Amino acid sequence: MGERWNHNIHYHPRILHAVPYGAERALDIGCGEGMLTRALRDVVPEVTGIDLDTPSLELARGYGDDIEYLHGDFLEYPLEQYDVIASVATLHHVDARTGLLRMCDLLRPGGVMVVVGVARAVLPRDLPYELAGVAANWAHRAVKSYWQHPSPVVWPPPVTFAEMRALTGELLPGATYRRHLLFRYSITWKKPT
Repeated sequence: MGERWNHNIHYHPRILHAVPYGAERALDIGCGEGMLTRALRDVVPEVTGIDLDTPSLELARGYGDDIEYLHGDFLEYPLEQYDVIASVATLHHVDARTGLLRMCDLLRPGGVMVVVGVARAVLPRDLPYELAGVAANWAHRAVKSYWQHPSPVVWPPPVTFAEMRALTGELLPGATYRRHLLFRYSITWKKPT
């Protein structure tokens, strides 16, 4: 497990470091086969993963841990509120505004939401980021074993990096939006109490 690497796994530590002290419940939206979900369980007592992909959930459930894996659409599934909401490469599978608003609703006051997402580059404006991403990708693949996840892929992403930055500023006052080298962005937001 520790040797797996891809662009999504690369940013798991960003999520794990954002887990607030004393968090009791976490939700992994778009959990896939559960790699991040299991890592969250190491630091949060009660963790739930939700995904629409049946084969990925079957793999996740095969680990035989105490994590609850739900088959369903997080936009509609009757979920409770959580201290931590994590989502990696899922938001571009749904309408971004609707997805972020739903995540906000599911987050307890004082809770932390961390989204690592995929967005579309706009050339030539984003060319420096894209070229740096290609170089970083090559460097990582030269020393790490690339793992292709079994979950469905949506390409190209419907929203650009600039649109995600604007949407974050509009919907999540005080959130931190960062563009990352490996074709990803992150949003970290603490819900006001």
